[in-house]
Amino acid sequence: MASYSELSPADLAAKLAAGEELVLLDVREAGELEVCALEPNVHVPLGELAARVDELDPDRVTVCICHHGIRSARAAGFLAARAEFSEVYNLSGGIDRWAAERDPGMRRY
Repeated sequence: MASYSELSPADLAAKLAAGEELVLLDVREAGELEVCALEPNVHVPLGELAARVDELDPDRVTVCICHHGIRSARAAGFLAARAEFSEVYNLSGGIDRWAAERDPGMRRY
């Protein structure tokens, strides 16, 4: 069975700094993205993911992001298991942890 891995904000920052081509899949609601977001991202709310999964490329490295890492863990599990994505990560602690550890100027909610 396919699975996903947890990725800390420091690990994600390192991948981005190294120029790795990642899909940052933000599964939060639109109003949450208005508060803060990692750019560039692909926005598919968790509730729409199953219906819109064909919009995503299963061969691309995908990092799922939400507020605290709960919804994105569900999204990562779905992509890894049912949609057979080859390399999927969940941003551990979500964008809130990212802001706390990597971007203290980012708005938080």
